[in-house]
Amino acid sequence: MLKIGNQTFESRFLLGTGKFPDFKIQKQAVEVSKANILTFALRRMNVFQPDQPNFLEMLDVDKYTLLPNTAGASTAEEAIRTAHLAKASGLCDMVKVEIIGDSRTLLPDPIETYKACEVLLEEGFILLPYISDDLVLAKRLEALGVHAVMPGVSPIGSGQGILNPTQLQLIIETINIPVIVDAGIGSPADAALAMSLGADGVLLNTAVSGAKDPVKMANAMRLAIQAGRLGYEAGRIDKREYAVPSSPVEGLSVSE
Repeated sequence: MLKIGNQTFESRFLLGTGKFPDFKIQKQAVEVSKANILTFALRRMNVFQPDQPNFLEMLDVDKYTLLPNTAGASTAEEAIRTAHLAKASGLCDMVKVEIIGDSRTLLPDPIETYKACEVLLEEGFILLPYISDDLVLAKRLEALGVHAVMPGVSPIGSGQGILNPTQLQLIIETINIPVIVDAGIGSPADAALAMSLGADGVLLNTAVSGAKDPVKMANAMRLAIQAGRLGYEAGRIDKREYAVPSSPVEGLSVSE
């Protein structure tokens, strides 16, 4: 079970709801993913305008935990304001803090992220900040009291996969809160690798919504995340420089 704050989830697959071709495909992808947590950019939704259609109307939202994010924020103040809107809308007290510090690379701003988390934790939010694969920042945020960290493994939407698996593994091995990989995953192989390194979960959006068949990709990612987690729990063999016989040699007869 994945535990975030005081909540537990059966699925380690978190799914973003943006960029799908239409609401029908989005709904099918969500269902086949078996995700428990759905994330979305609150600033792109008209949650206070019931006459405007949005994905919440297409889903039985009682089956899911909604994770609004603060996408679009470039300062701590903007992120805090968006989190307050999420709380006022009654959606959830769990928020993904996303504050972009560079418009070209879309890398997160570590200083503004820390400042926003400091304020929102005091107000009782369950926080999952989006960060770079920065071990020191992850440790500082854990000490501050966040409930999970969400390191990107390559630029948002790039599909480049895990550029620095060593850095990701260091974060996983060092901190004691969930590490949920966010941003950069492109294929089921990437998702399986992240989980086999010990990640607690994977959040996906573009890798699913941008696929030629988003529904089939959602299923593939679900299976990859499960396989990676099982492989991590099973414990892989050590890498060796030379070959090791797969059958024991002791007791074999020797031909004359």
